[in-house]
Amino acid sequence: MVACAVDTPEDRVLICAAMADSVVLHTERLTRAYGSLIAVDRVDVTVYKGELRSIIGPNGAGKTTFFRLISGETTPTSGRIFFQGQDITGLPQHRVARLGIAKSYQITNIFPHLSLLENVRVAAQGYARSFDFWSRAEALTSTRERAMAILQEIGLAKKSDMLAAHLSHGEKRHLEVAIALASEPILLLLDEPTAGMSPEETDETMVLIRTLAAGRTVVLVEHKMKLVMGISDRITVLHQGQVLAEGTPDEIRGNPLVQQTYLGASR
Repeated sequence: MVACAVDTPEDRVLICAAMADSVVLHTERLTRAYGSLIAVDRVDVTVYKGELRSIIGPNGAGKTTFFRLISGETTPTSGRIFFQGQDITGLPQHRVARLGIAKSYQITNIFPHLSLLENVRVAAQGYARSFDFWSRAEALTSTRERAMAILQEIGLAKKSDMLAAHLSHGEKRHLEVAIALASEPILLLLDEPTAGMSPEETDETMVLIRTLAAGRTVVLVEHKMKLVMGISDRITVLHQGQVLAEGTPDEIRGNPLVQQTYLGASR
């Protein structure tokens, strides 16, 4: 699944094996068609362990559909999806989540009338103790401690007893990320995490994402180029459902085709 070019056959075997072990997500000619409309068109993407990968492109480029395919929300028309070497093509969303892929959504998805702690504890409890019908929630001290640790990491521990409805928009988005982290994901998918945020909230979220990416693998769909260029290890540019370019932020910034097709139009 992983292409690598080296000088000798011996080096190829060793390096390719090491690269394959570090691959978290790999797609092969991934395609999703809706009648005559091809939303994702033969996309090949490889994401490595510990990488922060951003997916960018103009509206209608296929970014959200690509995320839905990875998370199991949508079934591919053709092509394959591999997660840690396992073929997960066509698996339902709940099975994909159990394997270690968590996603936050464009539209905030929280329980507004529960406290922050309860929001995260419910998610952590559902992941760790799905079949424990007899223990009282209050007795699940390890789950509560796990939820508090996540809120601490997100920067919301001091508001753990506050109702989620009373948070600012940016804090609600951060709480949703905390809920996603409760499943202890191997791969975290963030779908436009700064949508609707003020510049100040966007800057705070940029710092948070960079912090979360330490020791995790994160794939991000985002429109705000300052954020993307400031935090990404690598960037994949989609255009009309296909991969237009891929590289480091500097490589993408300097790519004439990307400038012509996307970056120039977004300035």
